[in-house]
Amino acid sequence: MNPATKQHEYLTFILNKEEYGVDILRVQEIRVWSPVTELPNTPPYIKGIINLRGNVVPIIDLRERFKQPQCNYDPTTVVIILRSEKNTAADKEVIIGLVVDAVSEVYKISAELTRPAPQFGSNIDIRFIKAIATIDEKLIILLDTDSLLDTEQLFELVDAQITSS
Repeated sequence: MNPATKQHEYLTFILNKEEYGVDILRVQEIRVWSPVTELPNTPPYIKGIINLRGNVVPIIDLRERFKQPQCNYDPTTVVIILRSEKNTAADKEVIIGLVVDAVSEVYKISAELTRPAPQFGSNIDIRFIKAIATIDEKLIILLDTDSLLDTEQLFELVDAQITSS
């Protein structure tokens, strides 16, 4: 099979009227927003933690992580639970939740429909963007899950809070 025609599936979601996508193989589940246990002394984008079948899962507000305006959570607000493979210290799978405005679609996207993230110079951080896909004349920002979550830094912070509690 031609590598350009190989398709990957992405779950897309809405965030501040823009559509973003994450690799569907990293999605464990989608949950409606519910209150979390807040942790002191964490960055504002870390809303807290939840207990998900015995796992402590940090919940990140993606709007705040991207330094976008906050909004009130409503019935369409969901938490996408993602699995990350990047945790070399513990050598185990990491689970993290992302608060987003709403879930949109699942798309099969081939490499020929994607373009690299545009370069804006050193003043704009594009490390979270894996690529830009064009589907039916709309742009979808495909996120690099590992860069977005920065799990090693995030879990050091969360572990420190849990240990000191």
